[in-house]
Amino acid sequence: MAHEIERKFRVTGEGWRQGQGTLLRQGYLSREKESTVRVRLVGERARLTIKGITRGIRRREFEYEIPVEDAEVMLEELCAKPLIEKRRYRIESGPHTWEVDEFFGDNEGLVIAEIELESEDESFEKPAWLGEEVSDDPRYFNANLVEHPYSTW
Repeated sequence: MAHEIERKFRVTGEGWRQGQGTLLRQGYLSREKESTVRVRLVGERARLTIKGITRGIRRREFEYEIPVEDAEVMLEELCAKPLIEKRRYRIESGPHTWEVDEFFGDNEGLVIAEIELESEDESFEKPAWLGEEVSDDPRYFNANLVEHPYSTW
């Protein structure tokens, strides 16, 4: 079965900025505690993702490619608003890749770095621009940023 093991951190400074990044738009069809269902559009590709309840830094995750046209309709007509809009930067660091998300819209000003790991106790190099860990703080879950955007904190 598919699992995601992810740690999440606030980002400080500008040392993480590399290249142009990739624009993402995503919305949620379901944001229940036990499972979330997300639609994500990245350029000419779209995915439907189902995530289970988070236990520590681990949760079940299933992801499927869907037609872009379907994703666009879901985002506009079926997903809770506001949509999550962000630019993602991928930064290589040793054997790992950091994904740094710079949020826009109602979440403007929020910058989060995530790293996916093979195990919960796997060690990794922490870049100088990495700030406070927020893996256990549900305010930083993308699904929660819909109902409680960063601009309202």
